[in-house]
Amino acid sequence: MYAISGILIPERTGKMKDLLFVGDSHRILCEFPEPVQRHVGFALYEAQIGNKHPDAKPLKNCAGGVLEVVSDHRGDTFRTVYTVRLEHAVYVLHAFQKKSKHGIATPKSEIDIVKQRLLRAIEIDKEREA
Repeated sequence: MYAISGILIPERTGKMKDLLFVGDSHRILCEFPEPVQRHVGFALYEAQIGNKHPDAKPLKNCAGGVLEVVSDHRGDTFRTVYTVRLEHAVYVLHAFQKKSKHGIATPKSEIDIVKQRLLRAIEIDKEREA
């Protein structure tokens, strides 16, 4: 890290990873409110350069390296799930608005989508090796 005007800036070592969206995750993310898009966008940028955004938390019931960013906006909750565990890119697996007002757990149907898309991301990453 080095300082410019009192701001610590991490030195980037290596290449910035590509950002790839699986399924309809990009379309849905684009429908989120602008402040949520900025919040998620910065978290994804941090992942691309090898950092972890403070709001990125491991997604329960999923393999390691799958993270979730939860963004609250005007009483609504928006979630974006991505993986950093693959070699060639950061893959955005799912984006959705949490509808349930009961509990904070991610619904099983959403976890199932994440798991299915993680498998697809693994396939895509292997194809990118070739």
